[in-house]
Amino acid sequence: MTQGLDRLSALMDRFRVRAHMFHNGPLCGVTHFTPEAGLGFLHVMRRGTMVVTHRAGTGAPRRVEVNEPSLVFYPRPLAHDFHNAPVEGADFTCATLAFDGGAGHPLARALPALVVLPLARVQGLEHTLALLFAETQQVRCGQRLLADRLFEVLLLQLLRWLLDHPPDGGTPEGLLAGLAEPRLARALAAVHEKPGEAWSLERLAQAAGMSRSAFALQFKQKVGQTPADYLATWRLAIAQAELRGGHSLKAIAARLGYANASALSRLFVQKTGVSPRDWAKGAKAIS
Repeated sequence: MTQGLDRLSALMDRFRVRAHMFHNGPLCGVTHFTPEAGLGFLHVMRRGTMVVTHRAGTGAPRRVEVNEPSLVFYPRPLAHDFHNAPVEGADFTCATLAFDGGAGHPLARALPALVVLPLARVQGLEHTLALLFAETQQVRCGQRLLADRLFEVLLLQLLRWLLDHPPDGGTPEGLLAGLAEPRLARALAAVHEKPGEAWSLERLAQAAGMSRSAFALQFKQKVGQTPADYLATWRLAIAQAELRGGHSLKAIAARLGYANASALSRLFVQKTGVSPRDWAKGAKAIS
């Protein structure tokens, strides 16, 4: 566990996740959840048992049995079916999760296709759930907004747990695996907080408290990219988010530490195959 280091705030500040509760109550028989671009799901099974099924080739198991109150989390759009008893089925509170940037959200890319986590395993979850369940029992002013925010708190608690228990959470190679390693987490948090700094391999290794060679090797093993590639990917993700927000390429380039807009434009072409202007037109058409 990494003490004294906030591994999530800088990342989540730049790339937010917004929850929207859409169901509360029992589900009986077979319930199909249809995926939508940019949306994940967070289901809370309050009581009962069920079987979850997925199609082959989705990255999720074909069949999962859930036999105790649990969080069932899909960070990316994925069709799934809940199979409950025809009567007196399991009881659920469910929300969609809208990831800024959709599939390009750094956490959406880094997480496994499915996380099933018993509620009893996450310390402190009971307080958030008590508030959430109280809000769903009767209609009161601001109920929907408060329930949505509580789902976002649940997500943060789930992410904390995954960072502190990477083997149990099935965390694949990538950002989350890097943040779960204490020394690498220091370098990653520094990049997330100050993406426009002149980060060299030596400076990142110093932030991690490691030699250059050991840092480069472990970073590649855990994150799946070289430090330079990760820095470029992170800056590109920020640039894409700011372009969607209407910022100029020149201003974005200056904030991200590039000498001029042309340097950032070259990164766009290298990573996406299109110019920033063409990318922004495509992003606007999709939204």
